Amino acid sequence: MKKKPYLLMALTMVSMGMNAQNSGNSSLEKGIEEFTKTMTIGGTIRSKYEYQTEEGEGRFEVRTARINVIGNVTPQVSYKAEIDLCDEGKIKMLDAYTRIKPWKTLQLTIGQERVPFTIDAHRSPHQQYFANRSFIAKQVGNVRDVGAEIGYTWNVGFPIVVNAGIFNGSGLTNQKDYWTKGVNYSAKAQFLFPNVNLVLSTQKIKPSDVTVTMYDGGITFHKGGFIAEAEYLYKHYSKNAFHDVHAFDVFVCYDIPVANPKSLIRKVSPLARYDFMSDHSDGTRYGGSDTELGALKINDYKRHRVTGGVTLSLAKPFISDIRINYEKYFYRKGGIAKVSEKDKIVVEFMTMF
Repeated sequence: MKKKPYLLMALTMVSMGMNAQNSGNSSLEKGIEEFTKTMTIGGTIRSKYEYQTEEGEGRFEVRTARINVIGNVTPQVSYKAEIDLCDEGKIKMLDAYTRIKPWKTLQLTIGQERVPFTIDAHRSPHQQYFANRSFIAKQVGNVRDVGAEIGYTWNVGFPIVVNAGIFNGSGLTNQKDYWTKGVNYSAKAQFLFPNVNLVLSTQKIKPSDVTVTMYDGGITFHKGGFIAEAEYLYKHYSKNAFHDVHAFDVFVCYDIPVANPKSLIRKVSPLARYDFMSDHSDGTRYGGSDTELGALKINDYKRHRVTGGVTLSLAKPFISDIRINYEKYFYRKGGIAKVSEKDKIVVEFMTMF
């Protein structure tokens, strides 16, 4: 008889525990549900066929296979993580950062990202106009790094957007045991006039014992279906380690909407580009002995390139495009062309989801 009160108490405690657990699970599930409502999974696939006209050789290539997750933890705190499963055949972690916006005009970012510099190098693959990037975007001004960035927007009759940050200089894969007494910096200002965007930026990196400083300026005109852009980049090496590098890029594009709503093709965009770069070094010393540093070598020889073609948009612009380009290269005397940088026809399918 005396066991009955204890049994009753035990059953009561078990019942209370189960109710509490169910309540906790309910709160957890609710929290997960609210979190996933703000989360978006997306990515970009770029597959292409290239035919080198002089060699008579062709190839298929998956150039980009990006997957990203973006979202908000709170209205003021957002995040992004992006990985490329096939960046020239390699898996690379690209973006991984948290962004805080205390108020509408201010944002703070910490993590790994493409640093704020240039116009064309800052475009994601789905935002590119041509199948292959300009020399500025691919060789001269292409930098991703780990660090912290601040962004601020003013409105003085037109928006002015300024982004500036400090970064390790370790790149994407050399973070764990990388310690430095100095930092790299990058800053970019955008003046968004009606129909015209003016962009000025600067960057300092230190790939070895040589400090490399870059200055970039560009202007974009966009009215109706017509787009024109010009960009110039100047690159200086300390200690007279390498001669100054100059790179230039200009293109025009005209969008022609297709009137038939049942047509597979929504828009046709003829476009043309000219770009140039002088002999270029990435700033890394190669060779040498245990006691002496090697010299900077030419990674990319001076060349001009003319690109023409057409983009067929199967959906809204930069969502699903077929890019058909022909590239003609002109190397300086004695310049050595890389295996994949010769005259060629390119047909690329790009899909962003």
